[in-house]
Amino acid sequence: MSLSSPSFQASLTTSATSVGSTNVENKLLSRPNIMFEGNKERIKTILNEVKLSTSSYDTAWVATIASPTSSQAPLFPQTLNWLLQNQQKDGSWSLPDRHELLTKDSLLSTLACVLALKQWGVGERQTNKGLQYIESNIASALDDKQHSPIGFDIIFPHLLEQAQNLDLNLPLGGKRLETFVQKRESELKRGWSGSNLEGWKAYLAYISEGFGKSQDWEMAMKHQRKNGSLFNSPATTASAFTHLNNAQCFDYLSSLLDKFGDAVPTWHPFDVFARIYMVDCLEKLGIDRFFKEEIDTVLNQTYRFWQQEEEDIFLEPTTCAIAFRLLRLHEYDVSSDALSRFSKDKFSNTLQGYLKDVNAVTELHKASQIPLQSNDPVLEELNSWTRDFLKEYLSFSSEQDHKPLHKIDHEVRFALRFPHHTYLDRMFNRKIMENYKADQKRILKTSYSSENLSNGEFIELAVEDFNSCQLVIREEFEQYNRWFMESGMDKLQFPRPKVAYSYLTAAGTHVAPELREARMSWAKNGLLVCVSDDMYDVWGCEEDQIRLVELMEKWDVDIEKENCSEPVKILFLALKGTICEIADQALKIQGRSVKNHLIQLWVDCLKSFLQEAQWRRNNYVPTYEEYLPVALISFALGPILLPGLYLVGPKLSQDSIESDEYNRLFDLVSIYGRLLNDVNGYKREMEQGKLNAIAVRVRHGSGSEEEVVKKVKEEIDESRKELLRMVLQKEGSIIPTEVKDVIWKMARSLYVIYKKEDVIHARDLSDEVISIKDAVVSDPMVLKK
Repeated sequence: MSLSSPSFQASLTTSATSVGSTNVENKLLSRPNIMFEGNKERIKTILNEVKLSTSSYDTAWVATIASPTSSQAPLFPQTLNWLLQNQQKDGSWSLPDRHELLTKDSLLSTLACVLALKQWGVGERQTNKGLQYIESNIASALDDKQHSPIGFDIIFPHLLEQAQNLDLNLPLGGKRLETFVQKRESELKRGWSGSNLEGWKAYLAYISEGFGKSQDWEMAMKHQRKNGSLFNSPATTASAFTHLNNAQCFDYLSSLLDKFGDAVPTWHPFDVFARIYMVDCLEKLGIDRFFKEEIDTVLNQTYRFWQQEEEDIFLEPTTCAIAFRLLRLHEYDVSSDALSRFSKDKFSNTLQGYLKDVNAVTELHKASQIPLQSNDPVLEELNSWTRDFLKEYLSFSSEQDHKPLHKIDHEVRFALRFPHHTYLDRMFNRKIMENYKADQKRILKTSYSSENLSNGEFIELAVEDFNSCQLVIREEFEQYNRWFMESGMDKLQFPRPKVAYSYLTAAGTHVAPELREARMSWAKNGLLVCVSDDMYDVWGCEEDQIRLVELMEKWDVDIEKENCSEPVKILFLALKGTICEIADQALKIQGRSVKNHLIQLWVDCLKSFLQEAQWRRNNYVPTYEEYLPVALISFALGPILLPGLYLVGPKLSQDSIESDEYNRLFDLVSIYGRLLNDVNGYKREMEQGKLNAIAVRVRHGSGSEEEVVKKVKEEIDESRKELLRMVLQKEGSIIPTEVKDVIWKMARSLYVIYKKEDVIHARDLSDEVISIKDAVVSDPMVLKK
């Protein structure tokens, strides 16, 4: 198929006639910028103001506490007044607009509120409405398809018994109460006879309000935190204070009402988790660049808490895992030793471990994917057990006929399939947007919501930004294709998917619109490398190969007067035009000429191509020590990666690009990419008689093919870990963070390119290339309502 043919061009360019695409473009182009800016300002406010929904369930438990001076009066009467004033129209106490699968939650909250009102002899009308709601919905309490609050099967029967003791008219009917009691006794028996007794005891402590006087309070109080609470749970803490009159519990509850007024949330303090969750969300949606100052503030505060070993981080595995990952990726010095408390055995002894908290395990697994040392036993062990756990979870989840309210199956699958070093940013951003749910209810012992966790404005801004950027990318892609056709390279021989792939990997990595020059540098040089490599590797004659090197070394030549073939002329002019264009752009940013450096990068690359071509012509198999230095240069990251580093913003002095740090970063990403290419494509290349690291080592007696492949894979992992360590190293580094970030993103792109050796060498557009093109260039995001 000709590159200029309509079918091939259609595969490279987007369908401008599609109705959905055109409508989105028209809306974007006509959208007042003030709307976009307004969204950003509102999100900045949300980042600074953490809010959590009020919990009628927890407020009811606080309302039951009697005054120490009079057992006939509540200690916190304002909570009782709140209950009287905040009943829902249907008679329940629950979140407004609750999900249909949250009936158990509303039953539990309603019963707790009814008991609080009955205890103090107030709110007869509200009590009767609450009892009517319970009567109408009591069947749902035994419906396994309903989403159960934590501890429901123990707490709810306990409250039913209390209702009977207070002579509340609950028409349970027949053996329904007996059924609830049997479920509770069955769970208690199963828990005490299980193997995870420490986790079970933590669970029992967390749901202490479900036991009353029968609770082992000495056991429960082992979980009291420095702030006086048990598990940061107002309900649990209120129950403990009722039975123990503990001063620290009182201080915690009093501070809650001082902060929130007449009612309490179900989880406090909540701020540390909420803020790092928002930062993580903004980064995953690809809009963090708009909030750098706010994000820095959050991370600096989180790092101070980390250094102080605050319980709000270190006792919560989800919070600890997200904090570790974000701090490490933002160049803060955090040790993986902090995660040793969540080894398999230790995690199972926690509340989250007993509950098999998939959210917590998913975050721990993502945290385990960022090792900076060649040997990190803490992260290796964490990675192993969390991976096994999540695989088992997915296997079990796929067998379920119904889905709980808050499923994270897509997050689990993504975390397992795509570790931190294996995806293009824009593909990842899009996947997150496609699965984002605004106003998502979450559930502990009761349901809760927070605009900080599932905010609609986050996804609105993300979709607006994605589509705006896509318009820029689409225009660039068309310019890139025109440049390719006008260069005459369409007359040369090479795999056609490389045309699209060279741009798509750049566009999928350099997201911001202002990085246009860096994207085009990556894309154009990437394609020029592919074309040149094929000339030396596949179809070029020796004379042409040598002549192109000579022309590049001379540089200032009139190509029309030179004795060279048409392919050499086409390539030389394309190379010269691209180098001069990038040099002019870099001059404006760097304030100095970098043209000679760009020329030398290409001369070195072409010489390495020529050396490998001569080895093949002479049937010479070099030693690995001879092969590797040439192979690293011929991998051609020099002309693809390094020119773009001049265009991303920061100035790079001559001293910095000649520094050991800069050269080591480049060596590592080149080693990583070269060995990835070799280990995934060696069978094809060996059949074609080409050199690669596997063939060279096997030929020179470094071991069997299997042994050499295993060793090379270990070297790939080691180079990736060292590269990431250098990228995240702040102390003593002279290379700007933005530059190191591009180098790391190149490494991730290399994984995407070479994870399947046939993608870059395919003669037709693969499904993977089409998928990237559709996601990054063609298909606008549509905001789900």
